[in-house]
Amino acid sequence: MPTLVLVAAVVVLVVALVLGGLWVSRSRTLGHRVGSFRCALGRTGSGPWSAGIAQYGAEHLYWWRHVSLAPRPGHRWDRRGLAVLERVDAGEGNVVVTCRVAGNDHLPLLMSREAYEGLTSWIEATPSRIDSVI
Repeated sequence: MPTLVLVAAVVVLVVALVLGGLWVSRSRTLGHRVGSFRCALGRTGSGPWSAGIAQYGAEHLYWWRHVSLAPRPGHRWDRRGLAVLERVDAGEGNVVVTCRVAGNDHLPLLMSREAYEGLTSWIEATPSRIDSVI
């Protein structure tokens, strides 16, 4: 019986180490991609916030949840349907940005001021855009 408990403990430890290694690898890979930045997604402009990493693509803004092993992004928003409606200072060098996405949904994002400047530049650089930052 003690041998069975020891084997089970070793299996649990190995699984935990493998999952931890995959999570660290995923986080480092996402964080080092060109056009990626830390960005929390909120249900409302005041939270609650889900930590994650966003990345600019040619046609979409992608967002991956920080605590996840999913290989695909949790959300994807079309670049042409994305517009900044409001920016509010959140302190400590961060801002809450409310965006409009296709379908008139409001998307609250918490990011650094530098990330906000990059986001607005990326949106404004979209071909054939008028009034993309309000």
